[in-house]
Order: sequence, then C-alpha cells, then structure tokens
Amino acid sequence: MNDFITSHIGEFTALLTAVCWTFTSLAFEFAGKKVGSLAVNFIRLVLAFLFLSLLIRINSHQFFPAGFSFDSWMWLLLSGLVGFVVGDLMLFQAFVVVGARISMLMMSLAPVFAGVFGWMILGEGLTLFNVLGILITLAGIALVILNRPSGRKVKMVNYPVKGIFLALGGALGQGLGLVLSKLGMGDHDAFMATQIRVIAGIAGFTVIFTISGYWRNVMNALKNKLAMTGISIGAFFGPFLGVSLSLLSIKYTTTAIASTLMAIVPVLIIPPAVLFFKEKVSLKEIIGAVIAVGGVVILFLT
Repeated sequence: MNDFITSHIGEFTALLTAVCWTFTSLAFEFAGKKVGSLAVNFIRLVLAFLFLSLLIRINSHQFFPAGFSFDSWMWLLLSGLVGFVVGDLMLFQAFVVVGARISMLMMSLAPVFAGVFGWMILGEGLTLFNVLGILITLAGIALVILNRPSGRKVKMVNYPVKGIFLALGGALGQGLGLVLSKLGMGDHDAFMATQIRVIAGIAGFTVIFTISGYWRNVMNALKNKLAMTGISIGAFFGPFLGVSLSLLSIKYTTTAIASTLMAIVPVLIIPPAVLFFKEKVSLKEIIGAVIAVGGVVILFLT
C-alpha cells in the first residue's frame, strides 16, 4: 500500500489540491456573504502574502523575491492585476450571487481560456481533441445553467445572469493570468513568482479602496470573527496550501495529469454545498458537472 502511494504521490497531491480548492471556495462564499467580496479579497491576499513570505523565508532564507528581471516583474505584476484584482474580484462576487458550486463550475472554463490565450499569445497549438474538450466542457456547463423553454414566460437561465457573467469573468481572468504568469516566471521559483502576483493584487485593491473610500468596510470585516475565520481558512487552503500542493504534484507527475485531477472541483463541491449550504442539486446538474469535468480531462490529456 505504501509503495502504491509513493509511486503515485503526484496524483494524490493533485487530488488533495482539488480538495483544498473546494474548501477555499466554500470558505470564501461564507465570508463574502457576511462582509462583502471586496473585503474578503483584500484580506485573503494579505494573509496569503504572509504565508508565502514565511515559506520563502524557510526555503531560501529571505522574505522577498530575488533574481527576477524587470520584464519578469512587469509580466507577473500584470498577471496579478488580471488574475487577483479583475478575475478574483468578479469570482468572489459570483460566490455571493450564485454560490461557490455554480461559480466553480464556471471556473472549469479557466483551463479553456488558458488554452485559447496560450494559442493567441504564446503560439501554443490547439489540436482537434483540444477543441472537442472545449466544446464538451461548454456543453456540460450549458446543461446546468440553461433552462428548457416551456410556456409563454420563459426563464432561459436557471441562475442569476449577473452571477453567471461574474463567474465567467473570473474564469477569463484566471486563464489569462496563468498565461501571463508563464511569460513572467520562466525558470524562477514559483512561490516567489506567486508572491509578486500577490503584491500586485494588494496594490490594486489598495488603489480601489482609497479611491472608493472602502477602508471602513475592511476595518469592519476585520472585527467580524466568523468572517475572519472563513477568510483565514480560505487563505490557508487556497493561495498557500493549494498552490504548494499543486507545485508538488507537477513535480512528481505530468502537468496534464495533475491539471486534470485538480479540475474535479465542480464535482467535489456538490456534497458540501448540499450539506453545509442546503443547496438543492438536481440530477441534471450533477450530470452537467461531470460532463464539464470530462471536457477538461479531454482538453488536458490529448
């Protein structure tokens, strides 16, 4: 048994990564509904920066990224603004509007967007099977969010359109942010690269809060013990532990296998969403989530 686990350590850590991202999604949904998505976004980035700084200190005996060129800094800062500020700002608001389960289902499009942007920006090829995977993913998502027309008053979408578009924007931001990260990171340490992205995120929200006068809301959020518990859990399992496990996974197995296993969050999130948030999930929605994940599998394994 131990030999089996040892020989498949990459696959197991990829599964643990998916579990971590399931926990962090639910934790941020819980906190966002109490203190607002903007406050949650900023506080979790500050916590993530502290976690990453501690880890980098342990690994390299320094607190701050070193050895990155000006171009690398620029690409990574841009990646942080696109991914953490624009993308996550929309995703966290989607958590509040449509919940973590539907939001993370829409986030299964992030690898799709990453593939498209990789083709457009990096010149990476898209095969026929890649396109097939994209179409299957879209079909699975459509099965969940679209309603069958019946009668005169037709409700074409099962969930608030605003929330769907917010989650879609989150997936778009994460996909583009990943491609920009690849441009900036190169052969540098991934944790240091992530720290630079987090710095950009913190700076971006600082500007937004200063212009909008939102700092009072952040101070109030810091006083909300339940919300801070959710944010702390989300920051630990997401930007810190989740990222660490994902890097460990691709060290011991292929990126394709690791990415595929990490993409099962839309399926994993269904049981806790039912148990903790009392969501009603239909058989059609379960089938749609499985189909969407199947499309991601085809996208990565071909």
